[in-house]
Amino acid sequence: MKKKRKIWLLSILSILMLIASACGQEKNNSTSADAKESDKTIRIGYQKFGTLNILKSKGSLETHLKEVGYTVDWTEFPAGPQLLEALNVGSLDFGHTGEAPPIFAQAANAPLVYIANQPANPSGEAIVVQKDSPIKNVKDLKGKKVGLNKGSNVHYLLVRALEEAGLTLGDITPVYLPPADARAAFEGNQIDAWIIWDPFLSAAELELETKTIRDGEGLVANREFFLTTDSFAGNEEALKIIKEELIKADKWIEENPGDVAEFLSPEIGMSVEALEKTLKRKEYGLEEISIPFWMINKRLPILFTILN
Repeated sequence: MKKKRKIWLLSILSILMLIASACGQEKNNSTSADAKESDKTIRIGYQKFGTLNILKSKGSLETHLKEVGYTVDWTEFPAGPQLLEALNVGSLDFGHTGEAPPIFAQAANAPLVYIANQPANPSGEAIVVQKDSPIKNVKDLKGKKVGLNKGSNVHYLLVRALEEAGLTLGDITPVYLPPADARAAFEGNQIDAWIIWDPFLSAAELELETKTIRDGEGLVANREFFLTTDSFAGNEEALKIIKEELIKADKWIEENPGDVAEFLSPEIGMSVEALEKTLKRKEYGLEEISIPFWMINKRLPILFTILN
């Protein structure tokens, strides 16, 4: 009797162990499935204006990526430095920014990989003052308050413009503000000058009748770069699709600036006139970057010194 009871208990124990194992396997499979699903979600960072913003609004990128099993999670950022910080900490897989923010980010060892860039657009950023301001040129900024987004393209333009005028950052009072706050400070006369990029620049020119004392012509390139991370760079299928859709969108914008401005206006809350002016001011044609990343990275210490 005792022997039969022992066999019975062992059988029950075996069954319970099999059930527990099956449940554990199911949980592991579920976790693996969740991880796999997570791997197929591309986290893209975008700013208020740009080709990525247009792709988001149209939905064409999601449609194309869905065909190969990817989904897209979009996050908006006020400017490039904040977007690149998210890339650096692993919160994003892909994004866009101007030429200066990646230099600051990579100087801090951010694992960025350049994918492509837009042509130079030096007139798409400028130093502006009030229309009735006594400030006539960059030299007149000495001792004045200048609003700008720290670490962005306009930071670089400011340094170059001051250098051209025989000044340094020590000769002015930089006031570091994101675009929306900087505009409010500018309108409230809390800063004497504002250095800003399109489409905020176009909006200020049209709505505030600002006076430009220096743009980027002859000083900076002002390119838009598309970047990913070391960890995501191996997803060639997804990156190929993103580049294909960027090229399509770029061509659509170039051929239909008025239609694009009307399409984007309600999406981003800016006037059609400001957006159309911005779109007609820039050059088009996505350029893939073929220079090895390590070669680009070797130039960073020199560029970082210039920016500082």
